[in-house]
Amino acid sequence: MSDAEQPTAAEVRAAAEAVKTALDRHLAAVEGRSGEDDPAVYEAFNQLAAAAETYDELLYDRYDEVTPFEIPGAEDALPPYGGPEEPSAVSVLIRRDYTVAEPQRLLAQAERIEAADYRAGVDPTPTASGTVPGALGILFGEFEPDEIASRHKEFGLEEGDSTLWVTATEESADPGEWLEAPFDQLDSGHVVCRFDVSTVFDDDLDEDDIEDDLDPDLDGDGDLERLDAER
Repeated sequence: MSDAEQPTAAEVRAAAEAVKTALDRHLAAVEGRSGEDDPAVYEAFNQLAAAAETYDELLYDRYDEVTPFEIPGAEDALPPYGGPEEPSAVSVLIRRDYTVAEPQRLLAQAERIEAADYRAGVDPTPTASGTVPGALGILFGEFEPDEIASRHKEFGLEEGDSTLWVTATEESADPGEWLEAPFDQLDSGHVVCRFDVSTVFDDDLDEDDIEDDLDPDLDGDGDLERLDAER
């Protein structure tokens, strides 16, 4: 950014004052909240996030400095819960991403499963284990998703982002009602809580500090995952 485009020191100071004001409003909203999902708290949170983002940008543009904290943007937060007060049904939506890091290991695992089925008298699908899509079908047909998540390296997979959303409804769906489009009826206002796992949460951490803090007996690979939960 050129000097002409840089914000003035007064603009940065005004942005800092706006953060202080937003902090006071947020604390007042939390202290006076009327319930767990008080919309006043949600609105104060969004105002604080916006003020902090503006200050961070101006501070960087003017002084090439950043703040030591990060407040999630309003677009990352869930809206206030608007579902039933006494839900009689719950839906759990899960997404887990993987990269096929070692295709040959994946294919070898599928071949072992096919061989075991053949010995047990089950006729395998011809050449299913010879392609990556076929091998994935065999793998996910044989093991529960949680077992694949815990053993993904054995299967030549590398974990990516994952998320779990818990939603509340007034009544259970009829059998087969949503199978054709299982995620189309999601109402974000009915989400009770969500849990996200992503390496993006660790991007700003110093790798040396991570290695010093981790007990090698607890994690031999030196991998660090952080669970970020949002209401």
